[in-house]
This record gives sequence, structure tokens and C-alpha cells, in this order.
Amino acid sequence: MAGRLEGRVALVTGASRGIGRAVVRRFVAEGAEVIAVARTHGALEELDDEVRASGGKLVLAPQDLRDFDKLDQMAAGVHQRWGRLDILVGNAGALGGGLTPVGHLGPKFFDEVMAVNVTANWRLIRAFDPILRLSDAGRAMFVTSGVTRSVHPYWGAYAASKAALEALVKTWAAEVERITPLRINLIDPGAVATRMRMQAFPGEDQAKLAQPDDVTGVFVDLAEPGCTRHGEVVGVG
Repeated sequence: MAGRLEGRVALVTGASRGIGRAVVRRFVAEGAEVIAVARTHGALEELDDEVRASGGKLVLAPQDLRDFDKLDQMAAGVHQRWGRLDILVGNAGALGGGLTPVGHLGPKFFDEVMAVNVTANWRLIRAFDPILRLSDAGRAMFVTSGVTRSVHPYWGAYAASKAALEALVKTWAAEVERITPLRINLIDPGAVATRMRMQAFPGEDQAKLAQPDDVTGVFVDLAEPGCTRHGEVVGVG
């Protein structure tokens, strides 16, 4: 039987580990052709080996999202090869150097978090909006966090970046709602056992948390051509 994403072309950032890695595997299993984007070439190759062992295949795109001009080149390459992009998943994120009082945030730390969590996603939107519009049912989703819904001391940089991301994505969604078939949403996966979560909560028992594979269903739901949700923050569970 055909998968729910059969024949769709998807691009996933932060694909080498955690939620991104799980989403790549799930999308391939659902029939999508996936472009896996991450900084670490070795980790991408390990993912490729895993996917090929299960009978699938990937297009690997080793790329630091902070090299913003390269994102334009990536979009041009996708357009040249496929003529469109059906699914964009902005999953890559950075916590930075750790949890720090706002008054003690270093410029390098703050700039890194904003570059990965906000500016890179804006550049992805800017680069891929034209070729998402060439799809019959373009879908985009970006990973956010519950830290935007309440105040968490020491999470200032990360919370500010995710709040900015939400405002950016919701604005884009409102702009295209009446003039394109695009459906654009944000996903709050909740507490998931990832390396970033371990960095934030080093003493936590990750075996008691949701695992990355547990949250991939909502990504598939929002990626399907039949999805009607738009401009929402969609929680898992």
C-alpha cells in the first residue's frame, strides 16, 4: 500500500539526530523523497545507512544553516532537480551555551540562538516560498516550544527566539492563506528525549520522556496533501 506521503518531496533541517532524524525516517517510510539537512556529515551518512538498510533512500545536504546564502543555493538546487518542494520542516534548533540569566547573556551566545532559531528559518521561508507555491499542496511546519506560553527564568534567549519564530511563521501563514494552497503551522512536541533536552535538564531520566519516534505522527498529519490546519501551534498528544 502507498504511504501517506507517497511521491512528495520533503526537506527536513536538523535531520541528523533527535526529532529531525525520526521525522526523516517516518517520512521515508510514508513514501516521501527526503532531503536531509544537518551540519554533521558523518551523522547524515549514518542516517543514510540506516534508511538504506530499511529499503529507502535519502538526499543528503550537509549544511550549516547559519551560512545563510547557501540556503538560497539549496533552494535553487531543489527547484532544478524536482521543480517544486512539497514539504518544508524547520526542525533545527539551538539552546546555545546553556541556561543563563538575561543580564548575563553573552553576545555570542545570544546571536547563535537567534541565528539558528529565527534568522535561518526566515531565510528558509524566503528561499523556499516560491517553490512551495509550485506544489499542488505545499506544506511547511516549524518546531517551537512551550516556553513561549509562560515565563521560565534563565530561558530568555531560547524563549525569545521561539516567540519570534512563532510570530514570523504565523504572519507568513496569514499572508498566503487566501492566495495559495499552502498550509503552514508550528509544532510544539512537548518534552522529548533529545540531546538538547539533556543539555537543559542534565539530571532528568530520559527513559521517562516521549521518544523522538513517538512525536512523528503530527508531522505526517501536517504534511499530508489533505491537511487543512493552518496558522496554528499544534501540540503532540
